[in-house]
Amino acid sequence: MKERIPIVEKILSANDHIAAQNQSTLDSAGILGLNFMASPGAGKTSLIEHTIKKLKGRLKLAVVDGDVATSIDADRAAAAGAQSVQINTGGECHLDAIMLQGALSELTLEKIDLLIVENVGNLICPASFQLGTHKSVLIASVPEGDDKPYKYPGMYRGVEALVINKIDLLPYVEFDMEYFRQGVEILNPGLVTFPLSCRTGEGLDVYLTWVEAEMEAHRRVVQ
Repeated sequence: MKERIPIVEKILSANDHIAAQNQSTLDSAGILGLNFMASPGAGKTSLIEHTIKKLKGRLKLAVVDGDVATSIDADRAAAAGAQSVQINTGGECHLDAIMLQGALSELTLEKIDLLIVENVGNLICPASFQLGTHKSVLIASVPEGDDKPYKYPGMYRGVEALVINKIDLLPYVEFDMEYFRQGVEILNPGLVTFPLSCRTGEGLDVYLTWVEAEMEAHRRVVQ
């Protein structure tokens, strides 16, 4: 264990160095980067599709999709109207800064305002690896259960925004919203939270207003 800890620290330190370079690249191009994290099936790709379609014409979007295999999610992002790059991790349970650095080289950065990184579906590994994006967004969903903040504190502690997707299922699923929110508040007090449904569209406008506000705030900082 004594040998393993320094090795892990060295890996994370090297990753953080590349992440800083990635963020500098994004800043130089005036791009806001969002890192979307969630468990499989929470609705990351659906939310990305809505974001592209609703903001198209106001913002130029690109998506980097991370997955173990296939280009299904990147194809969906492209069909919705965004530049897209697929990263297949070959078994790795998360994206890292080096992977994102490679993806950035494949994008036309001068034609992007907002970059969304769809991380690998996992509530553990992605929380440990910085990518160089500016904000981390966690997408939770009602069918996953209300105990996830208690089971995966590292993920909930390290994000700047939380989406609670599939609220249209609340009448049909045992999900105690108050218990869930209490768990979140303990870990991340005051975390900005967006209950919504990608299926019905309820709550999407509030989330999209936040995205645009973050974009404007970022422009003021990097100009």
